[in-house]
Amino acid sequence: MKQILYALALASMLMTSQHASARGQQAAQKAAQTAPLQCVAFSPYVGQLNPDYGPHPTQAQIEQLLDVLVEKTPFRCIMTYGVLNGLDATFAAAEARGIKVIAILWLDKDIEVNSASISKGIAVARTYPKTIIKLSCGSEVRTRHGNALDSEITRCINAMREAKIAQPVTTIDTWWEWCNRATPCQQTVFANSVDWIGINIFPWWENKHAGVFSCTPAEKAADFHLARREDIRRAYPGKDVIVTEFGWPYAPEGATETNVHTGEHCGIANRKNQALVIRSTLKKLAEKQGSGVVFEAFSENWKPSNEGLFGGSWGICSGEPPHDCLTDLTAQPQKSKRH
Repeated sequence: MKQILYALALASMLMTSQHASARGQQAAQKAAQTAPLQCVAFSPYVGQLNPDYGPHPTQAQIEQLLDVLVEKTPFRCIMTYGVLNGLDATFAAAEARGIKVIAILWLDKDIEVNSASISKGIAVARTYPKTIIKLSCGSEVRTRHGNALDSEITRCINAMREAKIAQPVTTIDTWWEWCNRATPCQQTVFANSVDWIGINIFPWWENKHAGVFSCTPAEKAADFHLARREDIRRAYPGKDVIVTEFGWPYAPEGATETNVHTGEHCGIANRKNQALVIRSTLKKLAEKQGSGVVFEAFSENWKPSNEGLFGGSWGICSGEPPHDCLTDLTAQPQKSKRH
């Protein structure tokens, strides 16, 4: 009888230990998902590469750029902009270097391409569950198309749910779109379908296009970023809000934009201001236990054709060898891992 009681007690202890271990693992996973992140936006379309035509980046080119990032910057977390055209090679390369990834599945007007992105996104999320830590169904889809592609965003989010993808899912857009283009901030139709909220905030472009916030110099950009983040947090209580893009152009040196509504000149492009905006924003976010993604890792030559004079001057590293980089950006370096 004593032996039976002892066996039952031992089994109970083992079950309690296993349950505690499972709870501990779940808590650790949840903590990893919500821990503040300091990341940088990564696109390998540097030099003469262009995402709209011509060859796409090779695996070797992607690996070389990630090596530069590890060797010359403190960032061990990146945000990527697509999973097709060979860009999925980024995830294996990142995993080999101990780099975490926020992966964007690019969505646009081509429904078939969107379907391919969704399918590939599910596959890579399953293949790299420790490296891909968050997912986004599109980036600035509403900014580009208004509400016309809301159904595509919803289709992507639903596909992630049906596939039982473990990573938290969102759709990334500007803070103005997440405010439903209203002030005070209002919720969008995606409020209840996303796990977290990714907002892009650029005082530089506000200084040109916005009538609400028409003049924010580099010295006040960090406060602007934090204020817009707070607007979103109040509108979406309980949601983790990440500043998924912020930055400042460094060239043409001394150039500025003119606000189309007020005629004001507030932003000045140079390396000093770029460094100031990045460092001060990361510092203020860290003080609030907030996450942020610097835009961007490498300057891209093709962007001026889309974004004008300043489009190719946002990288913390030059897009051409030897890839000179800004240093001392307050993100905490982590040891790289190679497998």
